[in-house]
Amino acid sequence: MDPRAGEREDSFRHSVIDNAVYVDGERVDSPLSLGDAIASLRARPGAMAWIGLYRPEEAELIKAAEEFGLHELAIEDAIVAHQRPKADRYGGTLFVVLRAAQYLDKPEKVAFGELHVFVGPDFVLTVRHSEAPDLSKVRRRMESDPDLLRQGPQAVLYAILDAVVDGYAPVVAGLQNDIDEIEVQVFGGDPAAPRRIYALSREVIEFQRATSPLVPMLDGFIAGSPKYGVNEELQRYLRDVSDHAITVTERVAGFRQMLQDILIVNSTLVSQQQNEEMTKLTATSIAQGDEVKKISAWAAILFAPTLVGTIYGMNFDHMPELHWMLGYPMAIVLMGVVCLTLYLVFKRRDWL
Repeated sequence: MDPRAGEREDSFRHSVIDNAVYVDGERVDSPLSLGDAIASLRARPGAMAWIGLYRPEEAELIKAAEEFGLHELAIEDAIVAHQRPKADRYGGTLFVVLRAAQYLDKPEKVAFGELHVFVGPDFVLTVRHSEAPDLSKVRRRMESDPDLLRQGPQAVLYAILDAVVDGYAPVVAGLQNDIDEIEVQVFGGDPAAPRRIYALSREVIEFQRATSPLVPMLDGFIAGSPKYGVNEELQRYLRDVSDHAITVTERVAGFRQMLQDILIVNSTLVSQQQNEEMTKLTATSIAQGDEVKKISAWAAILFAPTLVGTIYGMNFDHMPELHWMLGYPMAIVLMGVVCLTLYLVFKRRDWL
């Protein structure tokens, strides 16, 4: 016996969140390891195994692939992760990738968790690479409803889909609340609004990528229900999940459009504010120009008598009009005529 086999089995136990074998809707065994779960399943005809793994090692997934006959491409996707939501069928095994979402209020971000689900004729294998979604609640729900659990792996897949889609509701509410706050910011003239709009738009786009593939995926499950033996009751449950998914995708598409509209409104309001400021600045400039005109006009009027008067401030004896008896009155009259003429000219040009 390989002594390293026990070490590998111990490491596998660390990634096993919950193992259970069910017969007729009731839990009959809770194996501690993947190998024990497979052995228990093989020992009970008609049983179903539900194995939950959290961030498993590559060797563990390869072992699960060997035991359950999982396709290598599906295992590669589960190992690498970072896949878009999708559903692929490999023979008798269905491989589903889902992206759960959680809204973080303070940073205003949407945190995504990736979930891989392998659904076979007598088993369900879930592989999580993040804390969300919490499948323990899904398991408790199913175990409390043996009639639903008795319907087998397809019922478990339905419950997982329902939990993921229901988990989108708080995200939608959080995004709606942020958009309402942004509208208040925009109409309040907050300069930080555009940055917040841009950041929230990125979150909405990412959320849309996670939710938009769900509707065609669920439609495919419903359309293929008769072929894979899904009863009418379970089909109704799937249609209910599909309705919720459609509601979410429509709301998210609406959020994206709303944010685009808000950004346009914000740009319009900013432009209007800038135009008002430019109008005020222009009016101020015009008023200042009028004042400058008045000052310039009065300066010119006052400069005229100064110019005439400076002549008589020179100490010369041989100026032509120096000893003329009417020289002084003539100078005063000249000053007055020049000032009056300038005043009338400036008044006609609306400088005064």
